[in-house]
Amino acid sequence: MKTIGMIGGMSWESSLEYYRIINETVKARLGGLHSAKSLLFSFDFEEIETLQMAGDWVKATELMVQAARQLERGGADFIIICTNTMHKMAEDVQAAISIPLLHIADATATAIQAQNLHTIGLLGTNFTMEEEFYKGRLEQKFGLEVIVPERPERQIVHDIIYDELCLGITKADSRARYRQIMADLTAAGAEGIILGCTEIGLLVNQEDSPVPLFDTTVIHAETAVTFALEA
Repeated sequence: MKTIGMIGGMSWESSLEYYRIINETVKARLGGLHSAKSLLFSFDFEEIETLQMAGDWVKATELMVQAARQLERGGADFIIICTNTMHKMAEDVQAAISIPLLHIADATATAIQAQNLHTIGLLGTNFTMEEEFYKGRLEQKFGLEVIVPERPERQIVHDIIYDELCLGITKADSRARYRQIMADLTAAGAEGIILGCTEIGLLVNQEDSPVPLFDTTVIHAETAVTFALEA
């Protein structure tokens, strides 16, 4: 079994889910007392969020590279970044280490293609929904048509992530707003919807959507286990 290096703490609420899913999946596949071999570097998210909002992606990239190198030195065989937004610097992180980085968008796109879907809705932070590092990767590398909510709805999705979900807060009215936004994406042609922030699965699930949901936390964690167990 390979050792999984996890860059987490962005937020720790979703990193907790990663740890749980990874270990439950290893146990389900191997049985007995098996659990995952893993290393976790957990950021103080306040520091990262401040850099995000200031647009200081250079400093944020430096910190991400340092974390990845620390995990590599610690014995990780590969890396996963336990957040969608910080895949903005995934290529820089990969270039700075000699072990593989499993990209969350690639894992998600593979799951979408397995269901033969082509037009996909995307929810996440404004960075994820609007910038090319994520949306563009899905379109250019995998040929998906990606649609996102209108600007006011994007802000609602973004604010609920930072003001509630990253703090471990889930509200019924926020779930209702997400359900309406997902219904609107479906009406606009989405055949499925990506939960493109690792906290969104804490708020909504498949029962809240008329089309298939692709929870990036679950997909990424299970992909990491598959890679860890490969010969």
